[in-house]
Amino acid sequence: MSQAETALQTAIRDVQDISDLPRDEWAEALEEFCEEHGYYEPLGDRFAAAFLDEKPRLLVSFDTFEQATERNDKGYPTGMMLAARHGWSSLTLMANDLDPKDRWFRSKNIYRYFDRLVDDGFFEDFDQVVFYGAGACGYAAAAYSVVAPGTTVIAIAPQATLDGRLASWDRRFPKTRRMDFTSRYGFAPDMVDGAEKAFVLYDPRVSEDAMHAALFNQPHVNRIPCRLFGTDPEFEMLEMGALAPILEAAIDGKLDQRAITRALRKRRNHLGYLRRLLAESAPKARPYQTALLCRHVLRNRKYAPRFRKAYDIALEVLEERNITLPELETPFQENA
Repeated sequence: MSQAETALQTAIRDVQDISDLPRDEWAEALEEFCEEHGYYEPLGDRFAAAFLDEKPRLLVSFDTFEQATERNDKGYPTGMMLAARHGWSSLTLMANDLDPKDRWFRSKNIYRYFDRLVDDGFFEDFDQVVFYGAGACGYAAAAYSVVAPGTTVIAIAPQATLDGRLASWDRRFPKTRRMDFTSRYGFAPDMVDGAEKAFVLYDPRVSEDAMHAALFNQPHVNRIPCRLFGTDPEFEMLEMGALAPILEAAIDGKLDQRAITRALRKRRNHLGYLRRLLAESAPKARPYQTALLCRHVLRNRKYAPRFRKAYDIALEVLEERNITLPELETPFQENA
């Protein structure tokens, strides 16, 4: 262990895999780990708060049982894992996923918990506080960020509200129609007014996400389009390793649009993104762009039949049009 490594960093590195445990056993294992390094507090029978103490920087995130067990190799919440590995404190609000509506964390138990933190001056103990979440959890991160003035908010494809009077156009979540989005912590864009900075990342091609993002229109809110990241941009960012550097920059107080753009450059080597880009290119309609894209992929991958086929089609069209591609400094075997 290096001298700079903390006990929590060591523990999270060596922690057992709980991703395949049943829900109750998973919660017990998470509670046991958190009690050793902070605390775990059930908030009724549907939610819990997990705190790991590594002052002076705090990542507040929102997660669910399903997302935690599916998206992380050891089954712990995303924010908790990233924070522990980097030596930050983390406060993770968990929904147990028994009811899909709980993913928006609209509960009086959550209200009372944050009220108590504010009364205790909890957030004042930290030099830097970041609120993070994605999707419904992104809504929650934005909505509850009001409890920590001066925080940085990162919300990926969040809903601004699902109140039928303001978002009747979003029909993706029919079970939320009777949920209350008008009482405390209700309209997320209003709740980020106290944040120092807020970043809303979304795919502009997903019309509902783009419309929600447009409701976050304060001057200090940065809306970052992430084209071709789809309906679940967080998953794509985790897959390509772009989320960690974004959160690192935020915790260091250095997050801006340039830092996010730099992190998202990892998409250039992410096969899922490249496949969506290829599907949009169409080798016959846009042969030059398609050929350049496929050549980029084929230089780094020996086996990519979809890109090989599109490349061959694009080359045929270019040859018919008497168009030549620029030469490569390091050629690859085109007929391999």
